Amino acid sequence: MRVPGRVVLTEAALASLLALVAHEVPGVVGMAPAGLRDQVGRILRRQEAGEGVVVRPDPQSPGRYQVDLYVVLAYGTRVPALAEALGERLAYAARHLGGVELSQVRVHVVGVRCG
Repeated sequence: MRVPGRVVLTEAALASLLALVAHEVPGVVGMAPAGLRDQVGRILRRQEAGEGVVVRPDPQSPGRYQVDLYVVLAYGTRVPALAEALGERLAYAARHLGGVELSQVRVHVVGVRCG
């Protein structure tokens, strides 16, 4: 039996989904606070699944989203290859798991970790 209805994916839920996907990409060792809210949360030792991901609607393409991803990489990781892999995986996950399209993924490398 099919029940009529509508599913709405919030930007926060999409950010959490994309952060989890980003952690699975080899070379990504962590996420960095994307803004003041994330920084305060980290100081208070409250870490959210969507930390390091900012999702906003694309004003030029209604129904699509822009994503800013703030990552910490493992030393020796090739940044261009990692950025490409992240963009592909996030677009795939957004489309197939979240049912939304991404118009742009911007990867901000904010740190490198050894070991």
